[in-house]
Amino acid sequence: MLNPKQRARPERQVAGTTNRWRLSAKPFTRDLLALSQMCKAMCLDVDNTLPAPDRLCIPQIQKKCSGALKKALPSGDGVGDLECLGFQWELHLPQLFQSQTLTKLYVSALSRAPAGRPRDLERVLTGPPAEKAPEQSRVKRLTIALRINDPLVTKLAFAMALKNLYTSQVELGLDEVLGVLASAHALQFSSLFQRCVTIMVHGLSPSNVASFYMAGCKYKEQPLSTACEKWMEMNLVAEVGRQIHLQKIPRELLLTVLRSPSLFVFSEFHLLKTLLLWVYLQVNPRLLAFPTLEAVLAFFSSSPKKPCFLDQDVECGFAEIFLCLRLHGIIRGQDLDVLRHLNFFPESWLIRVTANHYHAMESGGDMAFAKDLTRQAVRFGLLFYKEFTTYSEMIAIYGFFFAMRGIRNNSTSYSFYMQRIRPADVGFPSEVCEHGLVSLRPERLVQYEIRARALVGDRWQQFGTRPVLQKFRLVRPHCRSQVLQIQTTGSPIYVSFSFIFPAS
Repeated sequence: MLNPKQRARPERQVAGTTNRWRLSAKPFTRDLLALSQMCKAMCLDVDNTLPAPDRLCIPQIQKKCSGALKKALPSGDGVGDLECLGFQWELHLPQLFQSQTLTKLYVSALSRAPAGRPRDLERVLTGPPAEKAPEQSRVKRLTIALRINDPLVTKLAFAMALKNLYTSQVELGLDEVLGVLASAHALQFSSLFQRCVTIMVHGLSPSNVASFYMAGCKYKEQPLSTACEKWMEMNLVAEVGRQIHLQKIPRELLLTVLRSPSLFVFSEFHLLKTLLLWVYLQVNPRLLAFPTLEAVLAFFSSSPKKPCFLDQDVECGFAEIFLCLRLHGIIRGQDLDVLRHLNFFPESWLIRVTANHYHAMESGGDMAFAKDLTRQAVRFGLLFYKEFTTYSEMIAIYGFFFAMRGIRNNSTSYSFYMQRIRPADVGFPSEVCEHGLVSLRPERLVQYEIRARALVGDRWQQFGTRPVLQKFRLVRPHCRSQVLQIQTTGSPIYVSFSFIFPAS
């Protein structure tokens, strides 16, 4: 005797006099005979469909419908209404079936409709009989509803996304592309989604990189997130760090960029100033104007002496960000004075920096604390624009003086190198020789690497020397490093010089 509480075994329901497959409320009800007839009606291979019938159902219906709808429906015949965001749009099946979301809603609506509606889709899939007039094969009008909870989807952006169902010639600006991307994701309109991603990658700027990055993470579009990270590696200090848009940079993106070995900086102190500005903007989120460096330094210097700012805000996680800094790369005496009076870092950090510099100068410049060129090198950089013919920056470190130089050979060819110089050379800036510290050692062993990047279209071109160990003297040709020669049409060129002074 059967238990009345036992769940009844699902039975197959015959749909129509031809015993065709029926449209179910669920994508696949484990009815293999119905699945076989569905595949036969849609000219699909049942063996390929069996491993994942749920996933293949909607995309295969889209492919089948795309060729049959133009024959089945008169041009311009509206067959469906979409209710979304408080509006109602009239859609046509050839356009509706470009969206996986709308296709799924339409199929689901047909399955719940009165008898006879399932044959509407079957007629669309198979095409109209040759002897019937087009007006006799019209599919009955249907209304579907779509709920969207994504705050990025606005009515205007959603309307533009629906317009792209009818034409791919709609121009999208950077101001509305984020909303259209969100709408395309809600509609599962893949071609429009990828078009938006391409526009966003080409249009990255300080004002939109944060929102584009968060959209890439939200919609799991890794190429978009990666493009934002690479753009930020080059422009965190050079561009974003000078504008109020620095306030919007999320902590996760900032950490990723700081940990990258490809990060471009003018100097370690420039990077420190950028991070101090970012923290200041997080603490004061209502600021509408970009603060001056003097105001930021005064703010942190006015905090109580003990504990320091990083120890006060342990719950904010700011310390993790500043652990990515190479404080030993801050070498100028004036910059070190700022570091000591800032009352931002724990005293143990400052003692370690001072001790490292003291031991380096005592040993003739040897950096015993720096072993890894990738993670511990002192970093400097310069921006070389295509309008330049030559460009040079002077640096001083432990009494040794170097010039970072770039030369434009022709419209697309450039050369970059570093050269040891004498303080007595003509044109040597007096402010570089701070406190009169000059090393008398005729040789200086240096491990260095020169890298360059340029953006061409949406791709970063990368160039670089291998890590080189070389003795720099004061006479030619031993005073000059290896020359990095590149060919590129991009501008500006981000050139990075990384080096350490090994024990010699």
